[in-house]
Amino acid sequence: MSSLDWIVLSLTLLFVVFYGIYRSREKHTMDSFLLAGQSMPWYHVTLSLMATQASAITFLSAPGQAYTDGMRFVQFYFGLPLAMVVLCVTFVPKFGRLKVFTAYEFLEGRFDLRTRALTSFLFLLQRGLSTGLSIYAPSLILSAILGWDITWTNIISGGIVMLYTIRGGSQAVSHTHLQQMGIITVGMVVAGVMVVKFLPEQVSFTDALHVAGKMGKVNLIDFTFDLNNRYNVWSGLIGGFFLQLSYFGTDQSQVGRFLTGSSQGQSKLGLAMNGLLKIPMQFLILLVGVLVFAFYQFTTPPLFFNQTVVDKIKTTPYASQYHALEKQHEKVQAQKRPQVLALTDALKRNDQAAIDASRGVLSKMEAKISDLRSDSQKLLSKANGGDTNDVNYIFLRFVIDYLPKGMVGLLIAVILLASMGSVASAYNSLASCSVIDVYKRILRKDNSDHDYLKASRWATFFWGIFCIAVAQYASRLGSMIEAVNILGSLFYGVILGIFLVAFYFKNIGSRAVFWASITGEIFVIISFNLELTAFLWLNLIGCVLVIVFAWIIQKLWPQAPTTIPAYTESVP
Repeated sequence: MSSLDWIVLSLTLLFVVFYGIYRSREKHTMDSFLLAGQSMPWYHVTLSLMATQASAITFLSAPGQAYTDGMRFVQFYFGLPLAMVVLCVTFVPKFGRLKVFTAYEFLEGRFDLRTRALTSFLFLLQRGLSTGLSIYAPSLILSAILGWDITWTNIISGGIVMLYTIRGGSQAVSHTHLQQMGIITVGMVVAGVMVVKFLPEQVSFTDALHVAGKMGKVNLIDFTFDLNNRYNVWSGLIGGFFLQLSYFGTDQSQVGRFLTGSSQGQSKLGLAMNGLLKIPMQFLILLVGVLVFAFYQFTTPPLFFNQTVVDKIKTTPYASQYHALEKQHEKVQAQKRPQVLALTDALKRNDQAAIDASRGVLSKMEAKISDLRSDSQKLLSKANGGDTNDVNYIFLRFVIDYLPKGMVGLLIAVILLASMGSVASAYNSLASCSVIDVYKRILRKDNSDHDYLKASRWATFFWGIFCIAVAQYASRLGSMIEAVNILGSLFYGVILGIFLVAFYFKNIGSRAVFWASITGEIFVIISFNLELTAFLWLNLIGCVLVIVFAWIIQKLWPQAPTTIPAYTESVP
């Protein structure tokens, strides 16, 4: 990067970090540290929810996902608006009346301490592992730019966020989210505009989309009902609904965001606006990836997008073989460009025969390019071992190679800020759950507010170290945006099932739901390992299994529910 890029990057990051610390500089209590004093307006809630979900994985991996697999991933979010409606009607009023710090406090009153502890454990395990992936994403950037070992960049990525989260808690997290989302939105819009500017003079924005569409990248909607298809309308509406309902309604990283609202009305409005804005935001991010794909139809892309790995092979005995593959790749790309221009011209003339002929030729060339990439990955694996999946590097490589000075620093700041937003929320939620559900409830029941505040800071530090350690192994998981959602799907359905039993099945006792949860989780993990269905459906499966198993166990092994009245009132 140039000196200007480093200045832009450094000033942007320093502004956000110090702004968050400044806005949370007053003396903290448990309420202010974990819930920001429940003082945030709806737009803070909305942006904080979006920043928590939109990690660096979103801005680093999603364009690469669109580049390789098209825009069908957007269907993953189709269940989100409906989930926000359900949350506003059920979860927000319930949590608001009970004045809880964490979502899992409710479960002890409804069931027992054992069920609360089990659900907290599932959350802590899932969120701790997922946050490791969120830390790894910006580490890729620092590693690619600086040439540093990924271990050190993981420590830097996770450590910077730990600094202001320990200092300012939830207030620092909420205030920095506001700045982060503003910078992120500007950065991604500018990136999209710049890609279009780099297209050949005779190729317009619509021409680029038409070419990408004919090559299978603008595949937005798929109505085919197929349990093994990861992304279609039905998996998004049904499986995605249960995933989003569990994520926003039972994952403390999100519950902790909407609990910061100054009133139930502000929390509801924040959730509703999140449901309206998230799909367009994800659409635009994927669109940037499709435009990068279109750009590379007219400009030769790298054979492998992870430049650090490519640089390493050039110092090994395999260097000449890799160079030969690069030459073949350049030759095929040179032959491909006239065909892409011919397809563009045929589309403008609406000449279907010419369109079909060009698509046939391009399909064969794409197959050759795919074979060359596969050969290169095998060679890289022999030479270096480790990660040979470069989906997460596609957008980053484009940014570094083609954007002008200053813009590179801004776009890299965007990706780093996205990571900081999601990781900070995760740290805060992990600390909340650890202190409220474990330390305060089981270990130290009657300590002072000051002691619990101190414990919250130590818990933030512990989980920061844990997540940084997990980040060391993230490179083995392929596309991170898929990996993080697969990981969530292994747990979210079961957690949601526990809450739905608590809300709507008043005659089911704690023993039944506890054993149903364990059994349901085992079934979900087995289903995933045997690849019985696409991962989004695991959210529905886990939820239904918990409800069905709990009902059966209650019938076979009856237990009268023992609940506190405040927790069993009718859900409005």
